[in-house]
Amino acid sequence: MGIERTYAEINEKIKSGQAVVLTAEEVVSLVEEKGVAQAAKEVDVVTTGTFGPMCSSGAFLNFGHASPRIRMSKVWLNKVPAYAGIAAVDAYIGATEPAEDDPLNKHFPGEFRYGGGHVIEDLVAGKKVHLKAFSYGTHCYPRRELEMDISLDDINEAFLFNPRNAYQNYNCAVNCSEKTIYTYMGMLQPKLGSAHYSTSGQLSPLLKDPHFLTIGIGTRIFLGGGIGYVAWPGTQHFPAVMNAAGVDLHPSGGTLAVIGDMKQMNPRYLRGTSMLGYGCSLAVGIGIPIPILNEEVMRWASRSDRELYAPIVDYSDAYPNRKGDILGYASYADLKSGEITVNGKKVKTAPMSSYPMAVEIANELKEWIKAGKFEISRPVQLLPSAEDSIIPKALDEEKQKK
Repeated sequence: MGIERTYAEINEKIKSGQAVVLTAEEVVSLVEEKGVAQAAKEVDVVTTGTFGPMCSSGAFLNFGHASPRIRMSKVWLNKVPAYAGIAAVDAYIGATEPAEDDPLNKHFPGEFRYGGGHVIEDLVAGKKVHLKAFSYGTHCYPRRELEMDISLDDINEAFLFNPRNAYQNYNCAVNCSEKTIYTYMGMLQPKLGSAHYSTSGQLSPLLKDPHFLTIGIGTRIFLGGGIGYVAWPGTQHFPAVMNAAGVDLHPSGGTLAVIGDMKQMNPRYLRGTSMLGYGCSLAVGIGIPIPILNEEVMRWASRSDRELYAPIVDYSDAYPNRKGDILGYASYADLKSGEITVNGKKVKTAPMSSYPMAVEIANELKEWIKAGKFEISRPVQLLPSAEDSIIPKALDEEKQKK
């Protein structure tokens, strides 16, 4: 009979300092040496990690009340607009919002030097940020204008709330056209001159639990250097369906909506990014623990880069025109080797995410657990399995006309 553990049993071992914790990278080698069954007996928790641009990110901020009070209807932070249609002194700043005076792509390709992701990084780094707010004025909120410098310490509450993070798997992007193109997957050289990918492979959280056996609403995670939680299935949540060879049959995958206290976070794991010709974003560090409840969980958690594949997609035509065409699949072992073959041509590869940072995050989370600082939380409700998922709806102009 195979091993069976409960969340309570694992947490007892964590509290007593007896839990055996390995990173998802380390457990690959253990299973190759001893097999799934023995590894499942020996290991209590496997930690994962990912670090890269995650556009669907942002932060809710509560500034507190000025004297006299103001109902902020328009808000800017370092000239970056924040959404203020929430309440008097609440706002949400999105990671991809550029500074109001940014020239965007008027001088192509634009540099997008500063945006919402940079504001979030600056706040977490303890820097002063310039707040500017306007109001139309009311009897209870008579003030019409406010301008001042603030830091994270001056803000009542600041919490990261990212609607779509930790993509289960993502495209390997190439460019089949005759000209260079600028995308959120970076600058892609023409005629299959380059290939970019953005998943950490054998460390990627949702590739190591693809059927959400342990990850769900309420799962405690490493988020931006602090402790966060899975709040809900992420937008565009469509878990991967894999065939027997481990090939992801869909080019996107499951996603997570995550939440965490910015005042606990570290700017090392939250960095504003600028993408030439595309826009700005926020690189987010996420680590998720996988409790080894049984052999099945271990079997998925121990899959290596050789067993995990990314779909190869042409970003000059198939992606922007939503054609759904896939040029093939590449294993993460091949992607990380620096070269893959597409349409019979050798193509150089480069990551958009950082594998060394993913390793660092998985190891940091491992140390938190071993030190008894981080217990495993049982999800209140598991996220939908691949079998239960519905393909996300999309805007279709032709259908709308009919």
